[in-house]
Order: sequence, then structure tokens, then C-alpha cells
Amino acid sequence: MRWRPIFNILGLLLFFLGLSMILPLAVALWYRDGSATAILNAMVATTAAGLGIHLGVRGHHMETIHHREGMAIVALGWTLVGLFGALPFFFDQGFHSFTDAFFESVSGFTTTGSSILNDIESVPRGLLFWRSFIQWLGGMGIIVLSVAILPFLGVGGMQLYKAEVPSPVPDKLKPRIRDTAMIMWKVYGLISAAEVVFLLLGGMSLYDALCHTFTTMPTGGFSTRNASVAAYGSAYIDGIITFFMLLAGVNFSLHYQFLRGRPLAFWRDPECRFFLAAVTLLTLAVTWDIWRTVYAGLGEALRYGLFQVVSILTTTGYVTADYEQWPAMSQLILLVCMFVGASAGSTGGGMKCLRIMLYFKYCYRELFSLVHPHAVTHVKIAGKRVPDKVMRAVMGFLALYLGIFVVASILLAGLGVDFTTSFAAVAATLGNIGPGFGTIGPVENFAHLPLPGKWLLIWCMLVGRLEIFTIIILLVPEFWRK
Repeated sequence: MRWRPIFNILGLLLFFLGLSMILPLAVALWYRDGSATAILNAMVATTAAGLGIHLGVRGHHMETIHHREGMAIVALGWTLVGLFGALPFFFDQGFHSFTDAFFESVSGFTTTGSSILNDIESVPRGLLFWRSFIQWLGGMGIIVLSVAILPFLGVGGMQLYKAEVPSPVPDKLKPRIRDTAMIMWKVYGLISAAEVVFLLLGGMSLYDALCHTFTTMPTGGFSTRNASVAAYGSAYIDGIITFFMLLAGVNFSLHYQFLRGRPLAFWRDPECRFFLAAVTLLTLAVTWDIWRTVYAGLGEALRYGLFQVVSILTTTGYVTADYEQWPAMSQLILLVCMFVGASAGSTGGGMKCLRIMLYFKYCYRELFSLVHPHAVTHVKIAGKRVPDKVMRAVMGFLALYLGIFVVASILLAGLGVDFTTSFAAVAATLGNIGPGFGTIGPVENFAHLPLPGKWLLIWCMLVGRLEIFTIIILLVPEFWRK
């Protein structure tokens, strides 16, 4: 493991993170909300630390980052940005402890959306803007951003990209990985700009439109209101946010193909069809279940059912209703949505639709082999054979995901948290969803959880956001050996 080039990149990552704090600083100064000093101190500390690390190891130039070093950069990078991203919250002294500030920061960067804030609307606007902005940065991935804007590093970015992009098979749209990362960010920015415009047309202020766009496109779910999107009581805003959550839950390479003049790209992609079919079927089931039991009108039931299914399936976590008051079948459907997640190559979390598809196909192949033991069969997607190494990775991911979920739930319950909350809290953080059930439901938060429990859930957020392997591999002794 070559530590000098690793710290070189980490230093630059922190430096640019510090520079990005100028945006919430400007918001704080504009609204004169009293948070400017805290943000400025955090900006100085972060840029100084990043520049100091970079200058301390500069002069070590290399052309290639190996696989292990790429994983180390991503894992350490996300941890560091979570730590330094917590400084604006911590310096403002509105948070009870650094643990709470760190929890909120990691929840932002990992686009989880779980919060420890009891009264969101009392938090200064500069800090709320930072809270939303870090979700937007984390959505497409800070490491992917660094690969796109730091070509002068002189390092190969493919290993960083493979460790960062939430997909079993990363989409390389261009021969040069920097060009691929730049394309992804341009598409991400273009769709974000469109959402801002549509939210403004719905009557939102520019501030709220920006903050909600910054948390819709990364499927993050942080809102500037205590009641989340429900505070606006607008069917138009519900519809716009639902539409853009769906866009965020689709593989971004398909958006690029669509913009290049291939409108059938979405339909031709089997995972996209699976994702949209899941949204349709689950929405119909929930709508039928809550019609006449919770909502008198079919249109009203469809509005709230669709929003909540899309919000949880894409792992955004916005709420427009207290779904814990819904019938048991609807709650169980939403719980299943927490595990399924969005498409691979999207900003969503969870297991991803592509992995679920491959798992079903693998199970069918095994059943087929029992009937035809001498037949030679392969798992295929879109008529193409899925390599065995990809299938091994998928099966390993699902096993680790469920294993971590079980162990973390038991540990959280061992800290005195009730069964439902333990189960839901781990599902919500490991899947990067946000709200759950029990005492961390859609109208509650995570503030009351014990201190060790918060650190456990912080780890779950990082593990879920970085697709399990990038974090777990650091615990394997062979990873550190030559």
C-alpha cells in the first residue's frame, strides 16, 4: 500500500470540500442567520487540513492507482468528508455533541437522510443549505467528481470509479474515465436545474427549490421543513418530486443515451423495465390497500401511495404521510422496498434492481438444472451472458448485505432499542433510505438512540453507500499484506 499518493488525493479532496463551503457561507451572509462564523471556521479548518496534507506528501507522482489503493482512497475519503463536513454543524453549537454532527454529516454525504434534528425549521438557513448540498455532492459521488475535475493529479481514475460507482458493472461511457465522470455530472446537473425550475413554478421559494432539488436528485430526502414534503400540501409539488425521484432512480447512463437522441434507451434496458414495473405493481397494491381504509378517494390514495412507494424504493426518504398509520400490508410493502432499492448506476441505495434480477435468474437456472441436469445454461441479461465473476460478486453482496443487517440489528437491540426500531433503523441506514418504523418512523428521528447505536448506524450508512465490499475489504487481513 503506497500511502503518499493516497494522502495526496485525500488532501486535495478535503481542500475542494472546504472551498465548496463558500456556497452555504454566502447563504448564511444573505439571510444573516448567525451561522456564517461557524461555516467560515469550518471552511478554514477544512481547506487548511487538505492543503497541509497535500503539501506534506506532494512530489510523489504516479501514473496508476492500483485496485487496493483505489478502495482505500474511497473508504478513507468518505470517512474524512463526513468528519470535516460535520464541522459547520459542530461549530454552530446547535448539535448536542460531535457524534450528532457527524451522524448528520454522514447521513448527508451518503444520501441516507436519517436525521437527529428535532426541529429542522429552527436550524439556520446556511446550515440547512449545507445539509442539503452535501447530499447533492454525495449523490453522484465525491470521488467521481474528483476524477472529473482533477485531471492534473496524473493518476488513473478507473480504480476510484470502480470503487465508487454504485453498480455491479460500472458504465464506462467514454474511453477516458475522466470524460465518463464529467458526462455523469453534466447529466446530473442538467436534470437538477430542470427540477429547480419546475419547483419554482409550483410556488416554492428559490431557497426551498434548491434545497429540495439537492436532496431529490441524490435520492437523499433531507427537507427544510419538519413535515418534509407534506408541509407544502401541494399535489403539483408531490408530482414533480415523484417524477424526479423516478429519474434519479434510473441508471444515469440511460439519461445520457436519451439526451443523445435514443428515446427507447429506457425501454430497451431490462433493469429499467423491472424498476418501473416494480413501481407500478407496488403502487397499485398500496393504493388498493389504503383506498377507503385511509383515504376516501381513489385519486388521493393513488397520490400518496405513489409518492411513498417511489420515495422508499428509490431510497429518497421524503414523506407526505405517516405511513405507520397505514394498514399492515402497505407497511410491509414499504419495508420490502427498503431492501430492493433503485437501479444500478443511479443515485439510489438498497440492494439494487439489477442484483435482484440476477438473483431471480440464478434461482430459476438452478431449478431448471434440477429438471434438466445435463443442460448447459447461463444467466443472461438482455440476451448477453453474465460473467461468472459478476454472479459471484452479486451472490456475495447479497449474503454480506443480509449478514450485516442481521448482526447490526442484534447489536442495536442489545443496546436497549426495541425490536421494530432496531430492525427498521438498520434497514433504513444500510439501504440509505432515511426514515423507518417504530421510534424512527416518518414523524420521528434518530436523536433518542444511544450513543453507541448512532456510531453503529454511521458505519451502516457508509457500508451501504459504498456497496459493502469497499468497507468490508478493509477488515480482511490479506488486504493489507503484499
